[in-house]
Amino acid sequence: MHSMPVSRAEQREATRRALLAESRRRFAADGYHHVVLGEVARAAGVTKGAAYHHFDSKAGLFRAVVREVQHELGERVATEAERYEDLWEQLRAGCRAFLAAGTDPAVRQILLVDAPTILGWDEWRAMDDESSARHLAEALTALAEAGVIADQPVEPLARLLSGAINEAALWIARGGDPQTGEQALDRLLAGLRTQE
Repeated sequence: MHSMPVSRAEQREATRRALLAESRRRFAADGYHHVVLGEVARAAGVTKGAAYHHFDSKAGLFRAVVREVQHELGERVATEAERYEDLWEQLRAGCRAFLAAGTDPAVRQILLVDAPTILGWDEWRAMDDESSARHLAEALTALAEAGVIADQPVEPLARLLSGAINEAALWIARGGDPQTGEQALDRLLAGLRTQE
């Protein structure tokens, strides 16, 4: 029984995955500035030329890794939120999941520490908007419509909360106590609720 020949496209995708996995491990462990593209390529079993062909630069590779980590974090937040029927509990669970991600080394080093500096604030913000910030705005819109929080422009509130949660996740990433962070977040969120 002959195995099917691997197509060029499959081979390219396998190379890409190998480079992403290896560089992600290194970016998380060592930080952007200490990662050498040639070493990533060698460890992934490809030539340096192939690495450049796929990602054109170390920054290009980093950008792809940031996108991947952000996507996974967005999924994690959504999964936690979806465990609840109640809109308010969904918001709390989603925010808690984002905060808890500060203890994940990949999220900490790649997303919170290096990404804003390496990609520049504007690009980092735009990528954040595509993932978590959008979910937050949608959740707040639903809560305002349901009367759980005061009817108000959602955009500035989403920005305030998003900034606060990013900062708190970074604080946890740098050694702050996750439980204390979670309690502070809960008190902050509780202040948004309309009094029954």
